[in-house]
Amino acid sequence: MELWSNQRGVQFYSGTMLKDSKSKGGAIYKQYAGLALETQGFPNSVNIDHFPSQIVRPGETYKHYMVYRITAS
Repeated sequence: MELWSNQRGVQFYSGTMLKDSKSKGGAIYKQYAGLALETQGFPNSVNIDHFPSQIVRPGETYKHYMVYRITAS
Protein backbone atom coordinates (compact mmCIF):
# COMPACT_ATOMS: atom_id res chain seq x y z
CA MET A 1 0.00 0.00 0.00
CA GLU A 2 1.15 3.51 -0.80
CA LEU A 3 -0.22 6.74 0.66
CA TRP A 4 0.38 10.00 -1.19
CA SER A 5 -0.51 13.39 0.29
CA ASN A 6 0.42 17.05 0.26
CA GLN A 7 0.61 16.90 4.07
CA ARG A 8 3.85 16.03 5.82
CA GLY A 9 2.48 14.19 8.83
CA VAL A 10 0.34 11.12 9.33
CA GLN A 11 -1.75 10.08 12.31
CA PHE A 12 -2.11 6.33 12.87
CA TYR A 13 -5.13 4.94 14.71
CA SER A 14 -5.05 1.26 15.61
CA GLY A 15 -8.61 0.62 16.76
CA THR A 16 -7.74 0.24 20.44
CA MET A 17 -11.04 1.82 21.45
CA LEU A 18 -13.10 -0.60 19.36
CA LYS A 19 -14.46 -2.88 22.05
CA ASP A 20 -17.54 -4.66 20.78
CA SER A 21 -18.60 -1.48 18.97
CA LYS A 22 -21.75 -1.86 16.90
CA SER A 23 -21.80 -0.43 13.37
CA LYS A 24 -24.74 1.07 11.48
CA GLY A 25 -25.19 -2.23 9.63
CA GLY A 26 -25.22 -4.23 12.86
CA ALA A 27 -21.69 -5.66 12.61
CA ILE A 28 -19.74 -5.86 15.85
CA TYR A 29 -16.17 -4.53 15.73
CA LYS A 30 -13.69 -6.03 18.19
CA GLN A 31 -10.66 -4.22 19.61
CA TYR A 32 -7.96 -3.72 16.93
CA ALA A 33 -10.45 -4.67 14.17
CA GLY A 34 -9.36 -1.77 11.97
CA LEU A 35 -6.87 0.98 11.40
CA ALA A 36 -6.84 4.50 10.02
CA LEU A 37 -4.08 6.53 8.40
CA GLU A 38 -4.96 10.24 8.43
CA THR A 39 -2.62 12.72 6.78
CA GLN A 40 -2.20 16.07 8.51
CA GLY A 41 0.21 18.85 9.31
CA PHE A 42 2.65 18.34 12.15
CA PRO A 43 1.03 18.52 15.59
CA ASN A 44 2.02 21.62 17.58
CA SER A 45 3.52 23.22 14.46
CA VAL A 46 2.23 26.62 15.51
CA ASN A 47 4.69 26.54 18.44
CA ILE A 48 7.74 25.11 16.68
CA ASP A 49 9.53 27.55 14.38
CA HIS A 50 11.11 25.01 12.00
CA PHE A 51 7.81 23.18 11.36
CA PRO A 52 5.72 24.30 8.35
CA SER A 53 2.88 26.64 9.32
CA GLN A 54 -0.66 25.21 9.40
CA ILE A 55 -2.35 28.60 9.64
CA VAL A 56 -4.75 29.46 6.82
CA ARG A 57 -5.39 33.20 6.59
CA PRO A 58 -8.59 34.84 5.30
CA GLY A 59 -8.65 34.76 1.50
CA GLU A 60 -6.20 31.83 1.28
CA THR A 61 -7.29 28.48 -0.10
CA TYR A 62 -6.69 25.30 1.86
CA LYS A 63 -6.13 22.17 -0.21
CA HIS A 64 -5.58 18.76 1.33
CA TYR A 65 -5.38 15.58 -0.68
CA MET A 66 -4.48 12.01 0.03
CA VAL A 67 -4.43 9.07 -2.33
CA TYR A 68 -4.26 5.44 -1.30
CA ARG A 69 -2.78 3.00 -3.80
CA ILE A 70 -3.24 -0.65 -2.98
CA THR A 71 -1.74 -3.30 -5.23
CA ALA A 72 -1.46 -7.05 -4.99
CA SER A 73 1.47 -9.04 -6.27
